[in-house]
Amino acid sequence: MPKAIPELVVIEKTQALLVWTSNHIAKFPRTHRHGLGTRLEQRLSTILDRLIEAKFTRDRLPLLQRSNLELEQLRFEFRTSKDLKCLSIESYGSASRFVNEIGQNLGLWIKAILNHSSIKPADLESGAAAGDP
Repeated sequence: MPKAIPELVVIEKTQALLVWTSNHIAKFPRTHRHGLGTRLEQRLSTILDRLIEAKFTRDRLPLLQRSNLELEQLRFEFRTSKDLKCLSIESYGSASRFVNEIGQNLGLWIKAILNHSSIKPADLESGAAAGDP
């Protein structure tokens, strides 16, 4: 069986999470539906948009790194949803698994880019890849 292309998997999983989240936001209490619910949907839409853009551009790494940061912020928004009782423990667990799978696939995509370029992970940490002295 051929290996799945990481960027396609991560885009599919992100879209699936967006649909799943939209269905659950509809059940949020009114007091949180438009604030927290809207932020969750907007963040997921932004991540999905960046991933699609990264698929069709040569300079993918900055888009993927920004998506990775947004994914971490999304984790905290889901945790907040659970703490405010907008999501049940079971639903929070499902969301967490979704986010972790997306993060793993996003990490594979980033790793594949780093392995095929002259940029080394240490350069990214030190800022050398960004042109910093």
